[in-house]
Amino acid sequence: MTKKLSDILEWPTGRLDFSGGGLVMGVLNVTPDSFSDGGLYLDVDKAVAHGVEMAEQGVAILDIGAESTRPGSEEVAADEQIQRAVPVIEKLSQQVEIPISIDAKDVEVAAAAIEAGASIINDISALADDAMTQLAIEKQVPVVLMHMQGSPETMQKAPSYTDVVAEVLEYLMERAKNAETAGLLAERIILDPGIGFGKTTRHNLQLLNRLDLLCELGYRVLVGTSRKRFIGQITGKEMPSERVFGTAGTVALAIEKGASIVRVHDVLEMVDVVKTTNAVCRPELYQ
Repeated sequence: MTKKLSDILEWPTGRLDFSGGGLVMGVLNVTPDSFSDGGLYLDVDKAVAHGVEMAEQGVAILDIGAESTRPGSEEVAADEQIQRAVPVIEKLSQQVEIPISIDAKDVEVAAAAIEAGASIINDISALADDAMTQLAIEKQVPVVLMHMQGSPETMQKAPSYTDVVAEVLEYLMERAKNAETAGLLAERIILDPGIGFGKTTRHNLQLLNRLDLLCELGYRVLVGTSRKRFIGQITGKEMPSERVFGTAGTVALAIEKGASIVRVHDVLEMVDVVKTTNAVCRPELYQ
């Protein structure tokens, strides 16, 4: 029997309330080359202003990324990531009350971000570095564990699975159990199927279609479909910024299937999508 998740996730430096359903994580990339918003928020003040705006629009978490992980991207040195992210996090943490997440697989980056005011680690490598696991345990922060086949540089060259749903679930369960064994509390582990990370359009659709299976494993689930290429392939929209309505369809589905968090760029629109889907899934909360 699947253990029931509590409505409130609390840790020493943050709190998230899931009593009304799923929550929205807003993307804030301080990079020159992210696939959708690269270069828009390299200026610290612009990035901070956008983060404050997203908080006012209703996001529950701000996710700061200082290294692009789009298909074909190359790694960025930890020092450079820190230079990009830390000034933004320092200022944002003084201006917003919601948790700030650091999108990083390098422990030096995550440690610097936490020191600056971040309180969630979003790790696309699913704690491949044991030092990251120890950092999360020491700082008592939640961690997002994501599935990826290959690396961002190579992941979309020839993704292949025998059964993508079974393989992704098995991998994420293994990573979650390893983290628990090391000492990370289960309630602070969030699983992400890694939509678009080493997957074809069909793989992404199969994962979304059976997302309920991932949501039944006993951990909170984060889904990031926002503006991604597979939505463009379905809708014919070439520009990421044109994929808002396609994204909305996947966001509503993810929430209905049981996702706790959706990671998005178009905050104003997706907050309404999530609020409405939450209400449909919980009509007893309304008169």
